[in-house]
Amino acid sequence: MTTQEHFLNEHKRGLARRWFLKDCGVGLGSIALTSLLGERKAQAAKQLSTEPLAPRQPHFAPKAKRVIFLFMAGAPSHLELFDNKPALTKYDGTLPPAELLKGYRAAFINPNSALLGPKFKFARHGQSGTELSELLPHLASVCDDVCFVKSMATDAFNHAPGQILMNTGNMNFGRPSIGAWTLYGLGSEANDLPGFVVFSTGLKGTSGGAGNWGSGFLPSTYQGVMFRTQGEPVLYLTNPPGVDTRLQRDSLDTLRSLNNQRLAATGDPEIAARISSFEMAFRMQASAPELTDISREPQHILDMYGAGPGKSAFANSCLMARRMVERGVRFVQIFHEAWDHHGGLVGGLKTQCKQTDQPAAALLRDLKSRGLLDDTLVIWGGEFGRTPMVQGGTNDGRDHHPNAFTMWLAGGGVKAGQSIGETDEFGFNVTKDRVHVHDLHGTILHLLGFDHTRLNYKFQGLDMRLTGVEGSVVEKLLA
Repeated sequence: MTTQEHFLNEHKRGLARRWFLKDCGVGLGSIALTSLLGERKAQAAKQLSTEPLAPRQPHFAPKAKRVIFLFMAGAPSHLELFDNKPALTKYDGTLPPAELLKGYRAAFINPNSALLGPKFKFARHGQSGTELSELLPHLASVCDDVCFVKSMATDAFNHAPGQILMNTGNMNFGRPSIGAWTLYGLGSEANDLPGFVVFSTGLKGTSGGAGNWGSGFLPSTYQGVMFRTQGEPVLYLTNPPGVDTRLQRDSLDTLRSLNNQRLAATGDPEIAARISSFEMAFRMQASAPELTDISREPQHILDMYGAGPGKSAFANSCLMARRMVERGVRFVQIFHEAWDHHGGLVGGLKTQCKQTDQPAAALLRDLKSRGLLDDTLVIWGGEFGRTPMVQGGTNDGRDHHPNAFTMWLAGGGVKAGQSIGETDEFGFNVTKDRVHVHDLHGTILHLLGFDHTRLNYKFQGLDMRLTGVEGSVVEKLLA
């Protein structure tokens, strides 16, 4: 090799090195940054796998730190409770306009059924002048603390898919619930209680079943834990005969050691969930009985809720929801499946409002008096509304209706004392400020400090999220 050839080769090598170090996208600076980000991601992943319920910071400062969701399964009639429509009284017994029914599909009735006037009187209340049914006197007394959304809409018109959509953002089973997403994003501040607690208080269980509070493809540590309203708060919480605390602790320590070895080898988050659930169950044996003993509450608090041993399960559950969020529980959901009034509308609404109106209003008062309402988001609503048309031959029933219904929210950064949205003269379609279920979810996550487009979980190669590819924050809801 000549001297000239040797010089040219060295020059090429120098160019290659400088290009690699300076101009290539994988230069040393980029490598260092990528390594640093990788370490941070690895540390975050390690925390999720070893401490899945540890408190975590959201994307930005949250308005709400915890949620209580009063889910009125079965779909309350917005036309008897929140959305007064004098036109329905005027046209009671007549057929709806043909253009109103174009392309409309009802669950059970012939859409071309007669209109049914509202069965109860309405009046305005509070400084906000909120119009509410005579069935809701307790809610009327706190209406200035509430934001009513009268323009809700959904895609489902049957109970199971409607409930699953409202709670998971998708009509298909197997998606994480909003409670699970909240726990995944924020962790829990409760050391001896689950971060996500569920009650079921109605006439029956929910149509959507446990999928309403499941964790879907998220690790199972984020799913809701069902508490009972009678007997042991959680099944199998008490040790069987012959097993004392020492034996149980020794057994759990052995299991934990074996599970930790397997976790270190595989990194499987389900092993971490198993460890966490065993330890949580052990701590709950002491904490849960005390928590659910509402006899410890002053009599005036019990009277305010209408709660007490042997009384309405919904009232007792609302009181326990307050006790739980005081102790750091992140998400409490009460499913009250009792609102499916295809018939017996008048009697059914009277019964359910008598059971739920006082406790729901008491919950708001109690939280506010303790300084908890400012950062506790309370939500009330079902999976859809009811038709303006009658169902049944006794003029005493309404069918499922997805086009328009009402929900209300309070506390946790919500702008109170207002009503958002409007429907047409029959309460059939939304005419102003439509709020889809995805919009509601995006707004709830926003109040909790999350950009709903960035709260993701990798599953089957996709960045999955509660709102899918839809949803917008409802700015009018925000204080």
